Amino acid sequence: MKLGVLSDTHGLLRPEVLPALEGVDAILHAGDVGDAGILDQLRAIAPVYAIRGNVDTKGPTASLRPQEAIELGGHFIYMLHSVDQLDIHPKASGITAVVYGHSHKPLIEYKHGVLFLNPGSCGPRRFSLPVSVAYMYLEPNRPARAEIVHLAVEADKRQLAYAMG
Repeated sequence: MKLGVLSDTHGLLRPEVLPALEGVDAILHAGDVGDAGILDQLRAIAPVYAIRGNVDTKGPTASLRPQEAIELGGHFIYMLHSVDQLDIHPKASGITAVVYGHSHKPLIEYKHGVLFLNPGSCGPRRFSLPVSVAYMYLEPNRPARAEIVHLAVEADKRQLAYAMG
């Protein structure tokens, strides 16, 4: 099973995101959606599991749950926006992966055999951080794996063309 994982769209679904998610079995959005219409666009690609982030305080995104535990492909995934608010012991709870956002910094790490995945932000660029999404791969009886996908967004393409002369 291949999952598309994203976070921190902040109301901006860049055109580069949709092709990057083509072919995934499900999409996880780790909060700061910013506009419920984004979830509708993502649902046109695959089933969507989304939680609210700290910017989702008004409108339909405010009704999203702050955390979510889901089972996909025989794996249990715990989603929350800020990993600092993790309120369970993932390994003891049988969690395979923890998916979070908030920092806009993409990160893949394993703690006690549990995958911790922050896909970074695919919304407005923050500082000099990359614009990114992630893929998570789930296979029966195997640890979850992930990869970060850095998106070459329009502004980056213009900057690269200028730099190359």
